[in-house]
Amino acid sequence: MTRDEKKVIIDGLTEKFKENPFFYITDASGFTVAQVNNFRRACFEKGVEYRVYKNTLINKALENLDVDYAELSEKTLKGFSGIIFAKETGNVPANVLLDFRKKIGKKATKPAFKGASIDSDIFIGEENLEMLSKLKSKQELIGDLVGLLQSPAMNLLAALQSGQNNISGVLSTLADREEK
Repeated sequence: MTRDEKKVIIDGLTEKFKENPFFYITDASGFTVAQVNNFRRACFEKGVEYRVYKNTLINKALENLDVDYAELSEKTLKGFSGIIFAKETGNVPANVLLDFRKKIGKKATKPAFKGASIDSDIFIGEENLEMLSKLKSKQELIGDLVGLLQSPAMNLLAALQSGQNNISGVLSTLADREEK
């Protein structure tokens, strides 16, 4: 591969990192071509993209970004590296990894999770995969927040409305007593 070809790949990969706020680095070494294709298909079906790159090209692309990914590069870019890109939700790649492992068999550990960047926050190591799969999307968090903010107001309105019937009943009873 010539320098110009490498530069084109690095520039394209840098743009991909900029466009996708969520990316996971995996290791699918030991997979057959059919297994890699099945994993790519599973990613595609969930709306994420899986690509394999050389570690040096990934490292150079990460260096072109404004965020410091030195720790991620040092600890994850060894061996066979593939990247799962996600634009909208940070937990989808983790769920794809876990679901694909379930399809393979009980104790499957491939593709292995090396690390991830979730909105520039770095997560390294297999122990973080389960936690990442439970992350809520931005829309889900906003929905939860709106629900929490509406809850006290809705409870107050319900209490006032139910109290309205009680108050009017008490007032009419008191009015009836005075008339007698």
